[in-house]
Amino acid sequence: MCKTCKSLKETSSYSAEDAKFMELAINLSVENIDTGGGPFGAVIVKDGEVISTGTNRVVPNSDPTAHAEVMAIRSACAKLGTFQLTGCTVYSSCEPCPMCLSALYWAGVSRICYGNTKDDAKAINFDDSFIYDQLELKYEERSIKCEHFMRSEALRAFQKWDSKEDKVEY
Repeated sequence: MCKTCKSLKETSSYSAEDAKFMELAINLSVENIDTGGGPFGAVIVKDGEVISTGTNRVVPNSDPTAHAEVMAIRSACAKLGTFQLTGCTVYSSCEPCPMCLSALYWAGVSRICYGNTKDDAKAINFDDSFIYDQLELKYEERSIKCEHFMRSEALRAFQKWDSKEDKVEY
């Protein structure tokens, strides 16, 4: 373990095992740059075992949702055959963006650990603050126009779902 990690360990509650998984996420983030991806890596662990890893593949995949955490979630869920990652810890090289954080909540992970902060990301032009700012605005003030119509027609799907007896809740 590096000297910085040792000194941080004295004031933090992470374990040697946590450091090992975080180091893997960080190494993935560094290596991913050489393959055309962004500087982000994520590892999903359950019961001390790596379930999946992911790296930022936004540009190579032409997919704005291909963030490291989302890629790792997709892989972990496919491997485990479930949409719930209860009992899993996510180690991310950087504090998750709003999209990834939401996905981690939807997946039901138990713990999120990260290395770089959102301010560190902002310093290299990966700035999510505009999304947080937009969420605070009224719909009519947002930079993307949001229009609400045909609610009564759309409610048919919700009514059908609500009355479905064999639905899987999530």
